[in-house]
Amino acid sequence: MPNLLTTSSIMMCPHGGQVMATSTNARVKAGGDFVVRSSDVFTIVGCPFILGLVPHPCVQVQWVAPNMRSKVISDFTLSESSVGLCLAPDMAPQGTVLINFTQPRVGGL
Repeated sequence: MPNLLTTSSIMMCPHGGQVMATSTNARVKAGGDFVVRSSDVFTIVGCPFILGLVPHPCVQVQWVAPNMRSKVISDFTLSESSVGLCLAPDMAPQGTVLINFTQPRVGGL
């Protein structure tokens, strides 16, 4: 069972920008931190991607494959097997989220 993502999970865009999770979940924790859900806000900071000569950084994440059998407060959870697209300001997909660290105690499907 894949590990659940929490507000302290370490995620990056494919270009090295850091994904910051902001969750409205204030009830359910896993490994000491709040579990994130597909409806939460995921912003990306520090993406250095340049398209030609113009900066075209990743700025947010849109989750396209959350956990379909695990919910927190009526919304699907996310795990290390979830798929999220990193989006530019014009909403162009620029690759998938790289999940580098999750809490190792609780899993979800």
